Amino acid sequence: MSDKHLPSSQRRKFVFGAAALPLALAMSRIGHAAALPTAQVNTTGLAVTDTEVVVGQLHSATGTMAISETGSIQAEQLAIDQINALGGILGRKIRVIKEDGASDWPTFAEKSRKLLVNDKVATVFGCWTSASRKAVLPIFEKENGLLYYPTFYEGLEQSKNVIYTGQEATQQILYSLDWAKKEKSAKSFFLVGSDYIWPRTSMKIARKHVEAFQGGKIVGEEYYPLGHTNFNSLINKIKIAKPDCIFAAVVGGSNVAFYKQLKAAGITGVKQFLLTLSVTEDEMLGVGGENFAGFYSSMKYFQSLNNPNNQAFVEAFKKAYGPKAVIGDVTQAAYLGPWLWKAAVEKAGSFDVDKVAAASPGIELPTAPEGYVKIHDNHHLYSKARIAQGQPDGTFKVVSESPELIVPDPFPKGYQ
Repeated sequence: MSDKHLPSSQRRKFVFGAAALPLALAMSRIGHAAALPTAQVNTTGLAVTDTEVVVGQLHSATGTMAISETGSIQAEQLAIDQINALGGILGRKIRVIKEDGASDWPTFAEKSRKLLVNDKVATVFGCWTSASRKAVLPIFEKENGLLYYPTFYEGLEQSKNVIYTGQEATQQILYSLDWAKKEKSAKSFFLVGSDYIWPRTSMKIARKHVEAFQGGKIVGEEYYPLGHTNFNSLINKIKIAKPDCIFAAVVGGSNVAFYKQLKAAGITGVKQFLLTLSVTEDEMLGVGGENFAGFYSSMKYFQSLNNPNNQAFVEAFKKAYGPKAVIGDVTQAAYLGPWLWKAAVEKAGSFDVDKVAAASPGIELPTAPEGYVKIHDNHHLYSKARIAQGQPDGTFKVVSESPELIVPDPFPKGYQ
């Protein structure tokens, strides 16, 4: 039957699938794995049948973190749809149970327990903040679940039950600070962050690097609650301190107020060097390019990366979510999760968490949008570091890239 004779809802799916298939085929280098008997691929009572495997999605669809996590929800669903279009995993289509962590850490813990204990999902793609990850980690370890965590984070963690698809601190913070010193002659830094574990630990690492390894100086350090919107007092402190660099780790909706108030106070990219660890294309939708223009962001991925894999990914993402949709660093890292899980499951020939975890080190995605990635024995990814400058139209221009993949080192000596 021609697609023009399909109902409109099915026709949209057909068009989406046709557009996404080239990228999906590129991502799926392993190919189709045989549909093995359920008793063989599911020995621990997971939600796996002869035709279906159930997974969980656990992100903030509401609350202050929704501005950052919506892209992750979309990217994971895109990857799952593409994998299903190829026939699924071990001959089984993926069904998703979505839960909303609502930007509240106890809610994340509650929902993770539901997904693992009640729904018996084979894996979970989720969390954004380190606070949410720390809230669910004991549950994943106790119930032996598997979490694919997409956010750049502070490191100082390693678990059999987590695959970290974002950067850890040495891949993001140290590279960016060295770049700031070399390219911008930055010697004095004002540290600003939201008040929870990731910004505080990241800034502890940054302070150590600046003071002990660069011979620089920290001239201010401030933290504000999630959702905070009044930064006038902070801006006055920055004006008095006159740092070479504002080094920022403000997250979620607070970014909107922070950058708008900086511009209103005359602190712009023309006059002040600012380097952030937490503004991607997702946050730029709220911040506005006019408020961030000239400032810099340190990530491993930007939507503007010029390679065929990324161009196909961006095209498929916009086909699925609209021409105005944008893709940030964590969104891309979230997209990798289902593909890495598929590869590990097919390598293991099983959905059992212990077998998938054991099969994960060494898994490669040569065609990832960011470029080649590989899972290290410590469950983090080898990845490149990049610096990009914000443009008035809300896009980023990459100005620096590490020459080689940076080996993940979540427990760096001298920084703990």
